[in-house]
Amino acid sequence: MTNFHFIGIKGSGMSALAQVLHDMNFPVQGSDVEKQFFTQRPLEQKGIHLFPFERNNIKNDQQIVVSAAYGDDHEEVQRAHELGLEVKKYPIFLGEFIQQFTSIAVTGSHGKTSTTGLLAHVLGSAFPTSYLIGDGTGKGEEDSKYFAFEACEYRRHFLNYKPDYCIMTNVDFDHPDYFKDVQDVFSAFQQMAMQVKKAIVACGDDEHLQGIHANVPVVYYGFNEDNDFQARGVETTTEGTKFDVYVRNSLYGGFIIPGYGKHNVLNALAVIALCHYENVSAEVVGEHLKTFQGVKRRFSEKIVEKQILIDDYAHHPTEIAATIEATKQKYPNHNVVAIFQPHTFTRTKTFLKEFAESLSKADFVYLCDIFGSAREQASTLTIDDLKDLISGAKLITEESIAILKNHENSVLLFMGAGDIQKFQQAYENTL
Repeated sequence: MTNFHFIGIKGSGMSALAQVLHDMNFPVQGSDVEKQFFTQRPLEQKGIHLFPFERNNIKNDQQIVVSAAYGDDHEEVQRAHELGLEVKKYPIFLGEFIQQFTSIAVTGSHGKTSTTGLLAHVLGSAFPTSYLIGDGTGKGEEDSKYFAFEACEYRRHFLNYKPDYCIMTNVDFDHPDYFKDVQDVFSAFQQMAMQVKKAIVACGDDEHLQGIHANVPVVYYGFNEDNDFQARGVETTTEGTKFDVYVRNSLYGGFIIPGYGKHNVLNALAVIALCHYENVSAEVVGEHLKTFQGVKRRFSEKIVEKQILIDDYAHHPTEIAATIEATKQKYPNHNVVAIFQPHTFTRTKTFLKEFAESLSKADFVYLCDIFGSAREQASTLTIDDLKDLISGAKLITEESIAILKNHENSVLLFMGAGDIQKFQQAYENTL
């Protein structure tokens, strides 16, 4: 039996993979920095041992999996090499591991995590399914038929995977610290498309994905009439969103999802198309679409006194606009108060105007200081550069957070990919 040691186990993908292997009865442990991360809770709940980084964690009988964030200069990696152990980067290990299942990669600039979570929920209701989601959630089934996993395009990591199926949600310019422009992003997706073994399920409403070439069938979904799977008659109700699905212009069925906003309908369409391809009945799919509870940090709601607090990972202008739209659909009689923490100076600088435009769709805007990345050089850009572009926007700190109490009967939308949760926690502490 292989003993696994994960270097950087608190990373979202690493944490999820460790849980998958643990559920499959492999001995798993890991190490990381001592700071608390939300990804470590499920590890602790499963009894997976966590250690601070220390070269003596590495023992002769271990298979080492290391986060892509760490290089050969890491003390534990160095120790593993001294002992002659095999060390595999997370994407390489995952690429080999998925080959024993019918694997479904979910990729895209936005919507990966929510779509992977929804797919795992629906497919897992019909067949034994293991899954790995980018919110740090992983589940392993020993007799799994399917393996659904989030495949990240950053630094072209997803090119380590050769999946049976690939869902592609959209192509947008993100990660400007790595990609040159949207064409560079598309070229990565095009490379990925050539590695898929059975079929690609792609959003046909995305102008870039319309140009994808592959050696396998490409099934398109979306709102436009020329899609293979088309949503029509979309209605917002108190239960969620209702819509009909037409497969090549023939009515396939009516569906209800608990989520709001066009992006959630598109995510559901991707899952419906994949399940149709694998012969899961419309009844089974419809029944389980209705019961999806969502994934961590994607529109996670909490009611506190006369306010609704929502925690969301939105960190790109496209995502912010979609999240605000969904909030207004779900709560049409409430003011929407956006509390946003930009993530990385590079992204903030690249999309400064777009951030201002998408945030302006909220009724009130508060901005937290920019959360820089360890990979970045210092920047002359400040949060004031964004504030100046948004009418009425105010800066907010953990110390001044109590000002949010002024927004009674409002939805407070905490958005960002840094540590925006600490602002929500600070606010809850004032109540």
